[in-house]
Amino acid sequence: MTALDAAHLFVVSLVFRAGVIGTTAALWRHPRLARRVGFVGSGLASTMTALLAITVLRTGTSMDGVLFLHQATGLSLGYAVDGLSAWFLLILSVLAVPIAAFSLGYVAHAPLDRRSAFLGIGFNVLVGAVEVVFAAGDVLTFLGAWELMTLTTAALVATEHTSLASRRAAYLYLAMSHLATGCLIAAFMALASVTGTLSFSSLLSSPLLTSEPLRHGLFALFFIGFGVKAGIVPLHVWLPEAHPAAPTSISAFMSGVLIKTGIYGIVRVCAFGLGVPFLSWGVIIVLVGGLSALLGVLYALMQHDLKRLLAYHSIENIGIILLGLGAGMIGLSYGRSDVAALGVAASLYHVLNHAVFKGLLFLGAGSVVMATGTRHIEHLGGLLRRMPWTGLCFLIGAMAISGLPPLNGFASEWLTFQAFLFGFRGSTEPLVHLLFPIGGALLALTTALAAACFVKAFGLTFLALPRTAAAAQAHESPAVMIVPQVMLAVICLGLGLFPGAVLATLEPVVRALPGFAPHSFTAGHSLTMASGLDAFDRVVPALFGVALLVAGGLGLLMASRRRVKVRRVPTWGCGGELTAGTEYTATAFSKPLMLIFSSLYRPSRHVEALTEVSPYFTQEVRYRSEIEPTFERRVYEPLVRAVLRVATGMRVLQAGSLQSYIAYVIAMVVTLVLIVWWRS
Repeated sequence: MTALDAAHLFVVSLVFRAGVIGTTAALWRHPRLARRVGFVGSGLASTMTALLAITVLRTGTSMDGVLFLHQATGLSLGYAVDGLSAWFLLILSVLAVPIAAFSLGYVAHAPLDRRSAFLGIGFNVLVGAVEVVFAAGDVLTFLGAWELMTLTTAALVATEHTSLASRRAAYLYLAMSHLATGCLIAAFMALASVTGTLSFSSLLSSPLLTSEPLRHGLFALFFIGFGVKAGIVPLHVWLPEAHPAAPTSISAFMSGVLIKTGIYGIVRVCAFGLGVPFLSWGVIIVLVGGLSALLGVLYALMQHDLKRLLAYHSIENIGIILLGLGAGMIGLSYGRSDVAALGVAASLYHVLNHAVFKGLLFLGAGSVVMATGTRHIEHLGGLLRRMPWTGLCFLIGAMAISGLPPLNGFASEWLTFQAFLFGFRGSTEPLVHLLFPIGGALLALTTALAAACFVKAFGLTFLALPRTAAAAQAHESPAVMIVPQVMLAVICLGLGLFPGAVLATLEPVVRALPGFAPHSFTAGHSLTMASGLDAFDRVVPALFGVALLVAGGLGLLMASRRRVKVRRVPTWGCGGELTAGTEYTATAFSKPLMLIFSSLYRPSRHVEALTEVSPYFTQEVRYRSEIEPTFERRVYEPLVRAVLRVATGMRVLQAGSLQSYIAYVIAMVVTLVLIVWWRS
């Protein structure tokens, strides 16, 4: 397929998706047909997008075109797909297709079945808007798609609008997103006033950006605007509220792809769109990334809601992505393109890996919720026997997000470690010698804590005895929901076993970014070799495959020829009977870490002893433990109170008098005229 064919395919995919939206709307009163048309059509459109992305990545060419042109005014909305856009479009497609298939079964389950048309339309609009965000060729197209994406997401988060929690989550998401959009509009307009254009090809990396204060101001505005969508700390408060409130298939897309629009903006604009990055920019991104990674996993450890736990892990992995990107920006700032290439490649590799294993985990959580009717880990247990395929896929996702080899999370996190180690050895900058070991240590601590968290999440959900009747009566999900999970689990394994193929695809993408020399490595020294993953890529797949075959063959042979008499006995329980009530709880599992990090969590405990006749004979003890929402209580609540006080004080301007309003307008016009006269 040529670049011209790919360009046509992009337009065709958008037009096809628009047709799917219209057809689904026409089938509003027929939920079953609307569900099939909406999600099957979305999968086909995303497949076209994947073909487009693969073509651009394979040929190394870029393409652009016009989506809309108004002849009278000259208004045009254009698109441009280069290597970086194609990489994010490929990630979108890899996750959107399995989610669409999973939704066929998940949305058919009550109470979502009656909202099939709404969810089918909303999912298509959301995916299409994100595609345009990744492929936008100018500011107007980008901001239009960005706002459509924001409004659609808010509507989907409020799907269960009768729930106060869902409405609050949607409102919080809208408030934070519009703050972000305001920052982006201000930054783009300031940038356009200097360059005189709205086209990304001329706007970004413009030679006219010579003023250091302007560049620092633009970086701050863009980083805040994109950082809100990415969910970085301390701009993350919307994320753990919105992800659990949305339907699980939407949550999977939000976590795997939607928050990556913020990462795309940071990479496209903050890292490579404002000229060669300053050392301070890379330091800020590394520090924010390390803080997000550590706090994300620490708060995840305290969660007992399965989807809320996964939401906090999205913050953690965004932090890991920023750690790699920050290391790359620091390397670029002091002239080390090889270090920069490693860091940026690690970041982009983890963007793909996080989308795959986090999508897999959310789909597994969706199967659990559908089978049991609850997201609370304390009310689950023993699901592995009742849901073996879901449990196996969830285990693979848990191992991948914990950075265990040979799965994909290990490959990208190892590459991030290499960026810090390689940059540390090769730099003479004192700040790098201080910061890079700290970044590597934070990454190591985060990885260990993530493994502990998913021991809790998997063990208390799928192992031991069921704690409630709903868990005891759970059953496996239908095949249409299992197959997408198996697909993503296989991709997790493939991306981990063959990192060389991924890095070979990423290398031209990274080298085409502004600021990189045409040959960032010496001859024969590729990105794969520099990463330290070349030997892993050559040796491990073959050995691992042989080991699996041998182990599987021996297991089948022993099972078929077993002559050993098996005696089943109950598990020893110190002389007592083991029941669901004697199992380890999520609260008990998290208690040691709560004590270690008590200054962060600020926990509060409530113990209530219930008696009947005498206070000396306790019938029941109720225990409740809570952690303080630090950022909400100590950052956002005082900020909201201050804004409300200012707004209340400004109410005196709203006198209800037409003459007063006319006077305000006249005063404003006179002030502006005087300012223009003075500056001229």
